[in-house]
Parts: sequence; C-alpha cells; structure tokens
Amino acid sequence: MKFIHIADLHIGAKPDAAYPWGAEREKEILQSFHKIIDICNEQEIELLLIAGDLFHRQPLIRELKEISYQFDKLNRTQVVFIAGNHDYISGRSNYTGFEWGKRVHMLTEASLDSIYLEEINTEVYGLSYHSRFITEPLYDMARPGCEERINILLAHGGNEKDIPMDKKALQSSGFDYIALGHIHKPQIFNDRMAYAGSLEPLDKTETGERGYILGEINKEYETSKISIQFIPSSIREYKKLEFNIHPGITNGALIDLVQDKIRENGSNNIYLLRFTGIRDTDIIFQEEDFIRLGNIIEVIDDTVPDYDFEALLQANQDNIIGFYIQGIKERTRQDEVGKKALYYGIEALLGAKNYK
Repeated sequence: MKFIHIADLHIGAKPDAAYPWGAEREKEILQSFHKIIDICNEQEIELLLIAGDLFHRQPLIRELKEISYQFDKLNRTQVVFIAGNHDYISGRSNYTGFEWGKRVHMLTEASLDSIYLEEINTEVYGLSYHSRFITEPLYDMARPGCEERINILLAHGGNEKDIPMDKKALQSSGFDYIALGHIHKPQIFNDRMAYAGSLEPLDKTETGERGYILGEINKEYETSKISIQFIPSSIREYKKLEFNIHPGITNGALIDLVQDKIRENGSNNIYLLRFTGIRDTDIIFQEEDFIRLGNIIEVIDDTVPDYDFEALLQANQDNIIGFYIQGIKERTRQDEVGKKALYYGIEALLGAKNYK
C-alpha cells in the first residue's frame, strides 16, 4: 500500500505579508497542495494522510468547496484527515455537516475514532481538535484493533498545550505507521513514525527543506514491512547565510559575496543574512544595501571594528575612553566576553555606529 503523509498546510495563512513576495507566498501554499494531488495521481498513491491543520484557521465554506474540488481530481487515492489546533472543530465550524467526496474521510470525533478502508485493507485511527488547546495525552493509550489490517494512527500534537505524547511508548503501540503533525520541521523517528513537517515553510524560523513523507507498507497476516522517505517539495525555502568578515572586505565586496551566494542557492528562496568577524573601522555595512539584493528577510550584523586598543589607550590615557579600556582589561579575562565588552564599549564611546 503506497501512501503520502502531509501535515500543517495552513491554507489561508499569509506568510511574510509585509514583504514584496508575501502575496506569492500565500498562493504557493495552495500550489504545493495542488502538486501533492498531481503526485498522488502520477504515482498511483493509494492513501493520502493529512495530520491536521489543513487550514490556518476556521475554514470558510468556499474554501472547503475548493479543497473538495481538488480531492475529487484524485483517480484512486483515498484521503483521511483530521482537524488540528488551528482549524479545530468549533461549535460553528464549517467542517460540521460538510459533504466530502466518497473517497475523502474526515475523522471528526473529539475522542479516538477510526475508519476501515476495505479496498486497501487499512484502518486509520485519529481524532480532531474541538478546542484550541488540548493538554491531555489522548494518544498514549491508542492501540490498533485488528492486527491483520494495516493500522495507521493519524495524530496532531506533541507538546504541553497540544496533546502531549510519549513518543517512545507510541512507537511500541502496535501501529504499522504513525503519521504526525503539528511540528513544522520534518522528523523521521524510525520507519514507523514521522512528522511530515509543514508542506511550505511559513515564517523565517522554518529554515531548511519542507515537503512530504512517501511510504509503502506491505503486510501479510500480522507481519508488516514498511519503508518511508522524506521528499523535499516546497516552492521556496528560508535559508541562513553566514559570512565571516575580515578587515579587508569592503561594503561593495560583501555585496558581491552575498549576490554570489544567493545565485548559488537559488534567487527564489528567502534569506536570513548574518555577518560575523572583524571589519575595518572605517566600514559600516548598511542593511538597506543588502535588503535590495533579493528576498532578504533579515540582516544581522555581528561584526566588530578592528580597533587597535593599545594605540587607543596610549592616545586616551586621561579621558573616559582610556579609563574604560584600562578598566575592562583589569577586570576581565581576554576571552570572547572580555573582547566583546571592549569592542562594544569603545564603539559606543567613539560613536562609530549605533550597534544593535
């Protein structure tokens, strides 16, 4: 039985709304979902698992209809999904009473429920959130019923406010596969349990690859063999780029270095830049020079100026600058903390820049 496991699509979210690429990011969430539908058809996937937070908030009727239309494009794939903590089933939820296609199954109960898919001899267990937070460990006692079936647990959570989980206990609970959602970073614990992660990264903290889990389960009687792999598929990534500066690097040279790295890593991606090391005392790196280079969401300048402290001390023995240098040298070791105290203090006193 071939399956795809996705989670945390957050349809309706508006990542980076204040940035020029923000409008495209909202559309790309849907585009990634459409891509999964196409992959299911192309690879003849038998089961699509969605482990919560299909939507970023309570879905509108028109949004449900659009997603249902996409599900109807599936040739043979069965779909099973649950509501997560973002799109939980409230008293007025549009999930309630919505009619999905015949191959689409939502486990809407607040307690553990299941659906048996006879065509693929698979029983999928799960529950939906009915409130924003659930602090009870609702999955810890979950056990499959019929061992001759392929048994899958669809679960959303894993922290204190969102259904805490004993992951070690879950791995020995008897399920052939546990499809997890809520944590946006993909993580494979073993062949039988994984977080798919978010299909598209949703903010700058979600660096690295995003995509889906592709798996296959073969079961005869009570013995099953399973293989899974993470497949990167997101349209964009948030990437961290770090540059170690030396005093010979000018502002223009650093701009060229950043441009080269962006070309190397893909101009479509979104970047967080960090500069470290020691720069010339006459050089100031202007954030706006780097923001205009592309999809730059953050610039952190952790460089320090290349001060000659002995020369400064000799030239300022009778003023506050000299007193500060001497005091720091006497009170601190010349480790990283002491060096930073010297750099930051002198920078402030000399008015070289407003260090942040």
